[in-house]
Amino acid sequence: MTAERAPLTAEALARLLAWLSPAFPVGAFTYSHGLEWAIEAGDVTSAATLHSWLADVLAHGAGRSDAIFLVHAFRAARAGDAPGLREVADLAAAFQPTRERHLEASAQGAAFLSTVRATWPSARLEALAEAADGAVWTYPVALGLAAACHDVPLIAAAEGLLAGFAANLVSAAVRAVPLGQTDGQRVIARLAPLTARLAGEALTAPLDAAGGAALAADIASMRHETQYTRLFRS
Repeated sequence: MTAERAPLTAEALARLLAWLSPAFPVGAFTYSHGLEWAIEAGDVTSAATLHSWLADVLAHGAGRSDAIFLVHAFRAARAGDAPGLREVADLAAAFQPTRERHLEASAQGAAFLSTVRATWPSARLEALAEAADGAVWTYPVALGLAAACHDVPLIAAAEGLLAGFAANLVSAAVRAVPLGQTDGQRVIARLAPLTARLAGEALTAPLDAAGGAALAADIASMRHETQYTRLFRS
């Protein structure tokens, strides 16, 4: 069994749970990925419409692409390939379609990497981060780098990324629609098979397979930039 699909050790599980916890200081709760505009526009008004919106964003938008970026960042880091890691980081940053989405991905990535370096030190991570100095660390690339340097299996990191992404947007919807907490958890449960499938598919996807067609989500992000009343930064 390869390290990419190895079972989680207790130590690796503890690290991954800590990193993906809402208590980890990346500010994820302040972003909605354009969802706040979709709610304002009447596109997301219920648990059913929220599930449909998020399933599309995961399967056809940033969810799928972010999983691919994480996979390739992880592999470059495992190989000690700093130029390859920088290439993935640059591509992931370039893929952000709006100003707010770039802020969402890069601010969370920088905060994540800074906190991991301060609290979960790793000589390998330090060397790779310094070799790629000046890169814009989007969140999936930063998580892939940290997972590779702390022996978290790739499949677990990819599934964690997607599950955390879905859970954060459900949390935003619970506050903004509003939805009940139980309805929010039902949406997360319904999305779980999809996030697991997308993580598995990302393991065999080439880097140039990144891309998507969740155009409504991209337009929502653009419109959110000028939304009059906002709770979220994106």
